[in-house]
Amino acid sequence: MHNRRMSWRHCCRPRYSSVLLHEKRQKHSARTMDIEHIRSRFIKHFDGKTGNIYFAPGRINLIGEHTDYNGGYTLSGAIDKGIMAELRPNGSNTVMCYSIDHKDRIEFKIDDSACPRTSWARYIYGIVQEMRKLGVEVKGFNTAFSGNIPQGAGIGSSAALECCYAFALNDLFGNNKVSAWDMVLAGQAAEQQYCGVNCGVVDQFASIFGKKDRLICLDCRSHINDYITFKPNGHKLILIDTKLHHTLADSAYNARRKSCENVVKSLQAQFPDHVFETLRDAEHNMLESIKDKVSEEDLKRAHHVFEENRRVQKVCQAMRNNDYETIGKKMYESHESLNTVYEVSCEELNYLNQIALDNKVTGSRMMGGGFGGCTINLVKESECEAFVNQARQRYASKFNHVPDFHEVKIGNGAQKIC
Repeated sequence: MHNRRMSWRHCCRPRYSSVLLHEKRQKHSARTMDIEHIRSRFIKHFDGKTGNIYFAPGRINLIGEHTDYNGGYTLSGAIDKGIMAELRPNGSNTVMCYSIDHKDRIEFKIDDSACPRTSWARYIYGIVQEMRKLGVEVKGFNTAFSGNIPQGAGIGSSAALECCYAFALNDLFGNNKVSAWDMVLAGQAAEQQYCGVNCGVVDQFASIFGKKDRLICLDCRSHINDYITFKPNGHKLILIDTKLHHTLADSAYNARRKSCENVVKSLQAQFPDHVFETLRDAEHNMLESIKDKVSEEDLKRAHHVFEENRRVQKVCQAMRNNDYETIGKKMYESHESLNTVYEVSCEELNYLNQIALDNKVTGSRMMGGGFGGCTINLVKESECEAFVNQARQRYASKFNHVPDFHEVKIGNGAQKIC
């Protein structure tokens, strides 16, 4: 399904090598999301007319990994990096898309029964179809888009693309009648049905509902959410990208979800008077009664989910108390569980986590689906430069390439720019 030349992780790659604390490159990274640059490419590749510009962010997940599709808790937030797109109706039945970063153009009919072959275009096609299902009378449009969010790094790049177009189509053709929550579900459906990733909703939720300086504690079963102020006094959030970029549809991500579903089926058989839709509907002690009926591997996956939900709740309380010691401790515990119990980490992520531990960084863990991507690090400002320098040197020495460093801040969700 994924053509390497046209894969999504390449289609919107940043045109820079992001290195923290390097002023010139920080300015260059800002340019990649410059409105004038997006507009100039849009004018060049279409009819010379301008349209509307929209933005949707990627996300960080401070803690709560692989819990969303199990009905559990997550603690996430939108970041100040994402996807920006310009759109204009073209009076036809054809969607004409140009990926600025990949220099690639794809067209498809609104009512085409088959997805485009190009991976990145599947996300846009999927959103078009899902918004039509929600009653939006989508017509043909021209669009160009770009991003400054690392692809395949576990920061919600695909969700940012989905949410950017869901928000735009709702505004252009739907008179904003589709609810924010339905746009979240449209993004999830696009990824599941057209791109082959059986994802949860946390990435799309953060991209749509994000608020500046707020993290979102989301109950993925009830959809109840609580905004918690996140102004990490004296700390910075630093993402370190291994540059080992995963493709979730080609990884063991879906297999992990299948393991959790196997446990749910066994619980339902063991407790027929209960209704189990996800692991969240079970009590942790129920796992003991089915340990002979499921594989050891499936049981391990379930144990991670239960413990990770507890960690999220403890971190939420710690944030309200400005207890960064507890936040950091739970982040390290989360990484250990993701590595040894859920088994979605890798040597590169583990090495970065160890470097953080050696440097007494407040908190560190792998983030995202796993098998590559980023670690998220909660670092004291006074120790940030020393940590970054050591991580750069040690990682490059071991793996023969320099990781990318990104300082991120918590920002607003999807929006119309102009």
